[in-house]
Amino acid sequence: MNQKNVLQGQHEADKIWSKEGFYAVVIFLSIFVIIVTCLMILYRLKERLQLSLRQDKEKNQEIHLSPVTLQPGQSEAKTVHSMVQPEQAPKVLNVVVDPQGRCTPEIKATTSTSVCPSPFKMKPIGLQERRGSNVSLTLDMSSLGNVEPFVAIPTPREKVAMEYLQSASRILTRSQLRDVVASSHLLQSEFMEIPMNFVDPKEIDIPRHGTKNRYKTILPNPLSRVCLRPKNVTDSLSTYINANYIRGYSGKEKAFIATQGPMINTVNDFWQMVWQEDSPVIVMITKLKEKNEKCVLYWPEKRGIYGKVEVLVLSVNECDNYTIRNLLLKQGSHTQHVKHYWYTSWPDHKTPDSAQPLLQLMLDVEEDRLASEGRGPVVVHCSAGIGRTGCFIATSIGCRQLKEEGVVDALSIVCQLRVDRGGMVQTSEQYEFVHHALCLYESRLSAATVQ
Repeated sequence: MNQKNVLQGQHEADKIWSKEGFYAVVIFLSIFVIIVTCLMILYRLKERLQLSLRQDKEKNQEIHLSPVTLQPGQSEAKTVHSMVQPEQAPKVLNVVVDPQGRCTPEIKATTSTSVCPSPFKMKPIGLQERRGSNVSLTLDMSSLGNVEPFVAIPTPREKVAMEYLQSASRILTRSQLRDVVASSHLLQSEFMEIPMNFVDPKEIDIPRHGTKNRYKTILPNPLSRVCLRPKNVTDSLSTYINANYIRGYSGKEKAFIATQGPMINTVNDFWQMVWQEDSPVIVMITKLKEKNEKCVLYWPEKRGIYGKVEVLVLSVNECDNYTIRNLLLKQGSHTQHVKHYWYTSWPDHKTPDSAQPLLQLMLDVEEDRLASEGRGPVVVHCSAGIGRTGCFIATSIGCRQLKEEGVVDALSIVCQLRVDRGGMVQTSEQYEFVHHALCLYESRLSAATVQ
């Protein structure tokens, strides 16, 4: 009897275990299938995200060219020129200059201004794309010495871009200038239409020129490039410096030289250029180091020899926003006096809060330029030699035009700068800043006229 009960209990236990084991296996398999399915879904989502990011990156690097529709008998140049003319200037009741030197409207614009589409449209460019990646500070040795002779044949897009740069114009009267600084959207739209005109490395037929460029993508335009006197006939690299002659007011040739901040291996070239061109003034608009190296210390504390040029510091004058050094350059029995302005108030990766310091710097440099009539171009540099450098030169030309003609054409000025050196005035914020500086100068002219 007891044995029978034991066997019956064991049979029932085996039956119960088998039933529970079956359910456990089903649950385990279900959980396993769910986990595998989730992992597969996550993997597919990751692949789609990576593909989307890759496509967005490629789109950001493209320059979009809108088709140009020509009317019968109408030339491309005329079409490009007409497209940059706005229908009407923005209307603002009044614009005043605040104590910090920025022009601001008392009442916001009441009418919107439509901007005609241009045949050449550009997307906003990231900082690294504009200046060249910081990685470019490490020389790309794999490409050095492999630049073959190259004959540049302009593509249709390049032809349209050059026609735009050579014909775009928007003349502003003093009152229109005061109005337009209040229309940030208009200025940003206008800026985005201007072709950058950057240089293809193949256009520079000098082996190993990459060793003398601070940024891979910022190169001197070949037609206006400053050429140093060669050390010997076969050394073409000794003639190269990343610098361009820039036309000034009314198209005056070689009014300025725009160049990059000197590197360790280009300091001697820099002083050779200053001596060769008989430049009376050097304007430096950068700190030596911001988030990374912007420029090396290329002048001595008292005396230094750079190649064949000896540099002596005669005096140092500390001003509120910049430092002035009076220099004496010697080569053999010949000497040259040079004034060095070091402007340090420009913040990294943005524009100054006030245009007043830059405007005062420009006025001081202009006074020195007039006092040195007959000498060479004013040398201006920042880090890449296009952003802050472009702002300073554009402001100088624009103020001269306001003084002489009573009007200003900032669009035409920036286009002229980019013909001479690609990318001058890098960002829309800098383009707006130039207009603010011109507006501040105009208010000074108006005040002087009233007095």
